[in-house]
Amino acid sequence: MILKILTHISRVLVGLLFIYSGFVKLVDPIGSQYKFQEYFSEGVLNLEFLIPYTLPFAILLIVAELALGVMLLVGFKPKFTVWSLFSLNLIFLFLTWYSYTYNKVTDCGCFGDALKLTPKETFYKNVIFMIFIVILIFGLKHIKPLISNKIASLTSYSAIFLSLIITYYVLNHLPIIDFRAYAIGTDIAEGMKYQEGSDEIPPIHDFEISTDDGDKLEEMLAKEKAMLIIMYNFEKTEKEGIAEVAKAAKKAKDQGYEIYVLTASYIEDLAVTQKEFELPYTFGFCDETALKTVIRANPGIVTVKKGIITGKWNWTDADDIKL
Repeated sequence: MILKILTHISRVLVGLLFIYSGFVKLVDPIGSQYKFQEYFSEGVLNLEFLIPYTLPFAILLIVAELALGVMLLVGFKPKFTVWSLFSLNLIFLFLTWYSYTYNKVTDCGCFGDALKLTPKETFYKNVIFMIFIVILIFGLKHIKPLISNKIASLTSYSAIFLSLIITYYVLNHLPIIDFRAYAIGTDIAEGMKYQEGSDEIPPIHDFEISTDDGDKLEEMLAKEKAMLIIMYNFEKTEKEGIAEVAKAAKKAKDQGYEIYVLTASYIEDLAVTQKEFELPYTFGFCDETALKTVIRANPGIVTVKKGIITGKWNWTDADDIKL
């Protein structure tokens, strides 16, 4: 009787946790891709040969998390579900132990950008949930479909299908929920302030518009109308995308916007590049990680009014920009 009660409690807790964890990453799979790139880098796990596959790996893991959480709650294929959850949590346990022990990745990205935990907090969270999963293993016989096996099956496959639809949409546009420090409505200057008496790094940091004439960030924040064209890496930027943002920038310029092009790439001949891509605007340089955090697009467009972010678009939506 006690095992049955513990099994049902564990079923709900683990199921909801995995659904939440999967969903907050599902709305921003590129964020998980960047996190796996960090884990696979030379200074961490030294598995650089896996870096080209980080996006499909991230998508697979995210969809699996969410789907397994749903499957556990509705009682679909309980043996497969529970042992899959055990295997998945074992991977998370290793990664968070590694982060905690060696202080290599200070944010594991377990809950995307929605909830930040320290490596220590994340590791012990996974230890606790491993205990719940072990209870599920011992109580497998008590995990039955909530209504019927047919309903459980339909619900589980629907969750996988909807997850893939959301992933496809987000990858071609932008995250449907923006948990990052540069969400629409954010006051950039406020986000850069240090809290009095606190040693914590402010949510917005390493953000600048560095030019030969100095940092133009303060100038940009004072503008009534400003547009940022974000291209964190010129070599990886889609040429079709550059053409689209160039059109949007020209339209914005005609309406009184000041245009700033931000990149982390070194450009040997800036004047030639500006002319070639029809971007005769202020080019500023900024940390690549900061630019990837600003917008999940390369290139992407951000509009700012008096330092407040008013709009964000992937280059695929450049035609839909309302100025």
